[in-house]
Order: sequence, then structure tokens, then C-alpha cells
Amino acid sequence: AVHGNNNVYGATIFPHNIGLGATRDADLNKRIGAATALEVRASGVHWTFAPCVAVLGDPRWGRCYESYGEAANIVCEMSSLISGLQGEPPKEHPNGYPFLAGRNNLVACAKHFVGDGGTDKGLSEGNTIASYENLEKIHVAPYLNCIAQGVCTVMVSFSSWNGSRLHSDYFLLTQVLKQKLGFKGFVISDWEGLDRLSEPWGSNYRNCLKTAVNAGIDMVMVPFNYKQFIQDMTDLVESGEVPIARVDDAVERILRVKFVAGLFEYPLADRSLLATVGCKKHREVAREAVRKSLVLLKNGKHVDKPFLPLERNAKRILVTGTHADDLGYQCGGWTKTWFGLSGRITIGTTLLDAIKAAVGDETEVIYEKTPSTETLASSEGFSYAIVAVGESPYAETIGDNSELKIPFNGSHIVTAVAERIPTLVILISGRPLVLEPTILEKTEGLVAACLPGSEGQGMADVIFGDYDFEGKLPVSWFKTVEQLPLNARANSYDPLFPLGFGLNLKPV
Repeated sequence: AVHGNNNVYGATIFPHNIGLGATRDADLNKRIGAATALEVRASGVHWTFAPCVAVLGDPRWGRCYESYGEAANIVCEMSSLISGLQGEPPKEHPNGYPFLAGRNNLVACAKHFVGDGGTDKGLSEGNTIASYENLEKIHVAPYLNCIAQGVCTVMVSFSSWNGSRLHSDYFLLTQVLKQKLGFKGFVISDWEGLDRLSEPWGSNYRNCLKTAVNAGIDMVMVPFNYKQFIQDMTDLVESGEVPIARVDDAVERILRVKFVAGLFEYPLADRSLLATVGCKKHREVAREAVRKSLVLLKNGKHVDKPFLPLERNAKRILVTGTHADDLGYQCGGWTKTWFGLSGRITIGTTLLDAIKAAVGDETEVIYEKTPSTETLASSEGFSYAIVAVGESPYAETIGDNSELKIPFNGSHIVTAVAERIPTLVILISGRPLVLEPTILEKTEGLVAACLPGSEGQGMADVIFGDYDFEGKLPVSWFKTVEQLPLNARANSYDPLFPLGFGLNLKPV
């Protein structure tokens, strides 16, 4: 449940973290956490592997959209999701100890410790090259905020730090996280994380297990090979290679969280919460999040002639593009399935649905997924066009991308329409993509919508002027991939749009 209870049909799907980072609204994120907790508890689950508090170093990373942004202060601020999921600990709550307010709350998990967003060239499960000072200042920083909120669990990263695999790093897991930061919850491995400590994966499992548990991992995520795990773990303890004190510490930490979570008293689903799943109140929170996450990058070819807000009573408008009427694309990865899907995958509102609901009764909306030659030939009949393009869903390593071009011929579709009709482009993507000069020159308006989720009305609310744009870029928008990685603090920093950029309809 990384953006709502995202595996469940009909649940509220909130924008992915990159969009929430654009809102800079910690209170909103806390409310999203509280809503998510109710919808997850209704399904009988007590624990979510969220939030991802990676500080993004490079948009080529396939998990870019799971980060709140490239600046540690943004990620620290947006870790407020934890206080929504778990409830807010009272002032007197001892720092470092896990906290859960009650039966309407959910055990959270700060992930992936540590440096997952900073790998060289943005490679998933890659190597973060950094001094300890920089690792602490950038990547460890959000965990201080998470621990201060009583986060119950921390997940270890698949990645390495200066060549040392996190799953076997005693210094970072035990000396830093548990001793220096004072974390008293439990540390969990990632999916088959121990198997990846050897080449080929899964070979010499006994040694992988010994190294990881002695490094400080308390619970091991073993989806399949549990018999081997039990056999090897038992043998390691009996031979003294894993001290019984280490086992006792892990068990104590796990039980501490289970007691705090009331797991023994209330192990089953609370069916009285079923009405909260996808309820109107939660969808309104998601719609608000969409509104606040939209970043206006361009408004009119000339400063004195703004293109937005759009005229809702226009006679005839064209809506086109691969992403205009695709709920799955709007939601992105980690929705219904691991990698996400295309089409009407759940209950929600596409951009096209939202536009049709927002325009006047007399307005004719023409929709084509790809603009036909006939439509483009009769272009003078349109007041304006809305073109929605972007990425297809992905997650983790298959999302790693060294080119970052708009897929599905997106740049060509935009240019073909914008040469003939005044055009607003809405880019639905988990990260900045290459914006060709023709797109920047020929379009009238450009909006970065990130991955907005199930409540497309939030986009219509803003483009038609019911609300102003509030989103500010949580990441730098590069000119070319050759510039990557960009560093906002470097003298050579020369982005297309800088970190924090975002226009408004009304002068501030």
C-alpha cells in the first residue's frame, strides 16, 4: 500500500510520492496516511511497506516516482505519512520506540535503508558512492524524522554503499541505525534480499543468512525458500555462528512491534471499516492531492497572454493522447499488480471523464487516442486541444531508463496537434522526461501531472481555473540526459526547469 491500498479493486489510489513531493504539504500527506490506514485495515492487513524515504539522485532510476524528491528536506517533511498511518505519538513517547495509536492505524515501514535513491547512474539495486558524511546528511536524514514519529519497522535496501551490500552491512544496520539513531523497532530484509548477497543469487545461502542476521536484520522476507531458511538458521544458532543473544534481540524487537500493534488482541479484519474503502471522503482527499501536485511549466507563448485557465464553454475541443483516457496509466506502477496495468483497472476518473464533467453543456468534446489525419485537417474547428502523453506503468528495475524519451511517439503526437490547434500538454509520468524544443516552442501550455492516481477530476479542477496551480517541482528538470545527474548546489547547474519551479495562474 504505497499510494493508497493499491492492490485492492475500488480502493482510493492517491498520487505517487513524486507528486506528493510537489505539493510540499506535510499535513495533506498525513491525512493520506490516515485514509490509507483505514482502507488497509478494512482488508485485514496490519502492516504496509511505506513510506519510501529515498532521496532521489537521478531520474533514470526506475523507482524515481517512489521518492518525494531530490532534496533531503522535502523527503524529511513528507515523512509525515507515518503519523497518518500509525497515528501521532504523544510528546512523552520515548524516542526510537515503535508507536501505534489504535485499531484504525497501520504499522509503517521506512525504506530502503539506506542510499537507495543515490545509486551511480540511477541503477536499481546499484552502488551509492558517497562519504559517510554525505550519506548521513542526504540519505540518513529522513530516517531521523521517521524514528521521531515512532516508525515501527525499517526495510533494508538491495543497494550497496561504496561496494558494501546493505543487507550485510553491520556498521550501517547496527552501529548507525540501531545504536546511533536509537531505533528500537525491527529491521526487515527486502524480498529475497539475502539470496542476492551471493553470485549466483541463492548460492551459499547459509553464509548469506549468517552475514545478514549478524549484521542486524531481525526479520527475513522469505517468499519461497522457507524450509532452507529454517534449516540453515537452526544450524547457525546451534553451531554458535549466530549468537543466541542476536536471536533474542531480533525476537524482542519483533514482539515489541506486535504488542504495540495489538496484533494478539485483534488479529483479524475489522469489517466495520469496509465502508471506508474508496469512500467519497477519501476520494476528496485524493482529488485535493492531485490539484496540489500539478506543476505548471508553461502558460502561453507570451508572458502577457496566458493560455490557462481554459475556457470551459468553448464550442469544440479536442482531447487526445495515450494518457487521456487510461486509468491504469494515470495510476502507474504498484497498482493492482507489481508493474501496473493499462485500462479501467479500478474505480476512478480519467482525465477525459473529468474534462467531460467540467465543460459546459454546449461544449462538444472530440476524443481520439491518436489524432486522425481527418481531425487534424479540420483543425480550425477546435477552440483548443488537450494532449495527454507520458509513460506506461513500471516498477523497480524494469523502470530503469537511460533515455527518458516520451514513449508511444508522444513528442510527435504533441507536435502534430500543436502545429494546428492551440494546445495544452499534460505529461503523466513518474519523472522528468526529455522535452524536445518543438514541444516547448509550439505548445501553449505544459503541465507536469506526475502519476495522479484514481481521481482525475483534480486535473480538471485546476486547468479550468476552479483552483490555482500550487505544485513546485520536487526534482530538477534536465535539458538532456547527458547532463545527469544534476546537482542543484553545483556551479554548473543548468536545468530546463530548476528544483522548486512552478507557475501560478494568478500573480502571487
